[in-house]
Amino acid sequence: MLVAERYEKIVQLVNERGSIRVTELSEQCQVTEETIRRDLDRLEQAGRLRRSHGGAVSVKEQQPETPYFEREIAFAEEKKRIAMEAVKLIEPQERILLDASTTAWYMAASMPDMPVTVLTNSIKVAMELVGKEKIQVISTGGILAARSLSYVGPLAERSLDAYHVDKAFLSCKGLHLERGISESNELQARIKQKMVGMADHVILLADSSKYGVQAFTHVADLHNIHMLITDAGLSPEEADQLEQRGISVKSV
Repeated sequence: MLVAERYEKIVQLVNERGSIRVTELSEQCQVTEETIRRDLDRLEQAGRLRRSHGGAVSVKEQQPETPYFEREIAFAEEKKRIAMEAVKLIEPQERILLDASTTAWYMAASMPDMPVTVLTNSIKVAMELVGKEKIQVISTGGILAARSLSYVGPLAERSLDAYHVDKAFLSCKGLHLERGISESNELQARIKQKMVGMADHVILLADSSKYGVQAFTHVADLHNIHMLITDAGLSPEEADQLEQRGISVKSV
């Protein structure tokens, strides 16, 4: 593969997925990770993508939501570990909120059958919990976003106004030290803004590839986040920077 062809393939992969890691680009292009990092530097200088922690993100104005079946397999092992750690924070009788992220779905799958109330805008989360008799499930309703199998829009947002929860567990597309958390889709961002505002404690579930990324639509500033559960790819220095802003960081 010629260098120019490799550049085009990298940009294509980044734009298709919104973000991608160096390790995967190395495998896709069959070159070393060092070569990919140099390629990403050049492509960033050319304005064709933006570097992120461990990879690159698209600079297209707004990315469509990644289809659910693609999100299920992206960083699946990291998301499962994050989900299992998050489940440990749930206490009996609590009211919790789970967003429509794949990590929240992994949480639902691993939750024990215990007396809690779960509010969600995710069809996948609701279906996962329906067989657990002690868990009361409340679904928002609203416009069905087919790519994420979630409810969004004005009806979903208004339905959240009726509730207050002890803990909200949500993910994001970007986690930036100065610009806070963000989403690639405006409808998803709006409903997550509501979620952040209705919880006593907000727990962000984000693998390390999200760090340093600023997606299209702002969701919340970092002072609204109480805890981050992430994977070991986040460096101690980066974790310390977040903790200096009042966020408790757990790496799994």
